Amino acid sequence: MKTSTIKPGVIVSLKTALSGGASYQRVDLDPDHATASGGRLARWETVREIADAQDYERAIEARSLARAAIIKVCCQSSFGLLCPTENEPALAAAITEANRIATEYNASSVNTRVHVYVLAGRVASDDVEAAKAISAEVRGLIETMQDGIKQADPETIREAANKARMIAGMLSDDVQTKVTEAVAEARKVAREIVKRVEKAGEAAAVVVASCNMEKLDAARFAVLDLDAAQPVESMPVDGRAVDLDFTQPEAVQS
Repeated sequence: MKTSTIKPGVIVSLKTALSGGASYQRVDLDPDHATASGGRLARWETVREIADAQDYERAIEARSLARAAIIKVCCQSSFGLLCPTENEPALAAAITEANRIATEYNASSVNTRVHVYVLAGRVASDDVEAAKAISAEVRGLIETMQDGIKQADPETIREAANKARMIAGMLSDDVQTKVTEAVAEARKVAREIVKRVEKAGEAAAVVVASCNMEKLDAARFAVLDLDAAQPVESMPVDGRAVDLDFTQPEAVQS
């Protein structure tokens, strides 16, 4: 029997914003006009003025801390943050912490406000379209790692490995294990390329030929062919849904 490769959870849309503290003025340098080639051309510049630079830096730091609090408990993907059901209590706590950070900063600032907005949608383990999307992204990252190895490009390997590690938490346990092993294998190869090709001057083709990519292949095949996938057994969930408090810090007019 084929099984789904994803865990149930939520997809999290996170937006943070600053209001006040900085003003912007557009200055037209060259008004919109027709060009000889039949196109149109316009030029302008934007002037930004910050009333209190130190306070504005604190606002940027508070916004970054609020974002980090939520992001660190989620799996990052190209279509948003994903949080497995088992991590929902941590997500609820992170949202509370992010709002606390924003509220604390707002209480001490006259010029600038930090806002945190979170929306969450349920992802079921038997959601075929979600499984396809997540699996396609993971498969693409694995293929990118493989291509990076063939091209002896350690930066490409590491970037794809980091992204695969971030999203692996949404995969079912058996597939997650394979992807984690593949990531470790790819990083090992990247270190070998740096050591033997970039530092020792060994031929890239020779180094690549000696690399073992069995775990990468195993992980790629583990997320293939989901069209006929069956749902995994539902994860046990307490009868009461986790209360994700999305209350935003109250905006204060300056």
